[in-house]
Amino acid sequence: MTRRDWRVAHSLTKIKKEFEAAFGRKPTAVVRAPGRIEFIGNHTDYNGGTVLGAAIDRGVTVAIAPREDGRRRFCSSMNGRVVSVPAGRPVKQKGVRSWLNYPLGVIAALPKFGLKAPGGFDYYVTSDLPTGAGLSSSAALELSSALAFLSLTGEEPSRETVVKVGRHAENHFVGVPCGILDQGVSGFGAEGRLVWIDCRGPKFATVPMPAEARFWIFNTHTKHALVDGFYAARHKACMGAAKALGVALLADASIAQLEAAKEKLKPEYYQRARHVIEEIGRVDATVRALKRGNLERVGKLLTASHESSRTLFENSTPELDFLVDELVKTPNVFGARLTGGGFGGAVMALTSKAFTAAQARRVARAYEKKFGAAPDVLQTRTGNGAAVIG
Repeated sequence: MTRRDWRVAHSLTKIKKEFEAAFGRKPTAVVRAPGRIEFIGNHTDYNGGTVLGAAIDRGVTVAIAPREDGRRRFCSSMNGRVVSVPAGRPVKQKGVRSWLNYPLGVIAALPKFGLKAPGGFDYYVTSDLPTGAGLSSSAALELSSALAFLSLTGEEPSRETVVKVGRHAENHFVGVPCGILDQGVSGFGAEGRLVWIDCRGPKFATVPMPAEARFWIFNTHTKHALVDGFYAARHKACMGAAKALGVALLADASIAQLEAAKEKLKPEYYQRARHVIEEIGRVDATVRALKRGNLERVGKLLTASHESSRTLFENSTPELDFLVDELVKTPNVFGARLTGGGFGGAVMALTSKAFTAAQARRVARAYEKKFGAAPDVLQTRTGNGAAVIG
């Protein structure tokens, strides 16, 4: 049994026991959806560009069983408390119950795509994803919830529709103006491959990942709360830049157009737009390098992406910058960059299989010496997309 298979089997056994302990009966379906690494394509998705992501071998698992009385009961392994939510139109939750907005947002989104909302149910969720690390636990929760609810209604929409349901939930119920990267990678992930998305379509494809490549995640545990306005401010600047350039989205603009209009753009708009336009070019260059198996070139593109996030998009932090600087001077590291929306969270390093845990610990110790707390270090590999596992 591979490590990936063991994780799935372990998640299935664990959640069945915990579901029965919480609700006194067995679930009728268990669904698992992976977290994702944003490989390259930072903030290109909602600008209509291309992006590469990797579904990983850790994720969110949901168990569910229908109820005949119409009650919707939720429970999370994080606190073990059963919470009842009235049937009917979902209402946004606050405080300690705010995590419910992800599955409730999915319920609200389903009818928008011609799908039935589930009636009553018992719902239990657990995760082996570190929260706040930029691995998109929110999208994994949305995708696993969507497939769990669909198991109750008996509908089988296309995978693309399920992905769109998840994004709609995040945009319109949770309130984060994200693109389709997170949900798309969680939905279309495949072991040994990266997910390429043309976000304008959207169109989905996969790109082979060289077998010798490894991913290491360094989670800083610094602030990573996209709902608090940083993400929305970048979104607003990008849309403003596109409007000033006379295009629908920044993916339609070229660097030549941007430079020609530089004097009439707000400096902030120019910087954000330059990052996005050049980042789309880096995504395309990365795909070409991957097809040639040129991991050295891929690593340089990843590090260039981070430098652009640092200086142009300004969604990095001193903690993330320090990790990238330490990693890129470490042997067996091809490149490193922040992963996810930024403003804290985690750094991804692309390494060869010769990179060791001892090397990772040396980077973590250097970080701890400077910032007073060590980052969590996680080695992970590509995994499969959201699916019913039991």
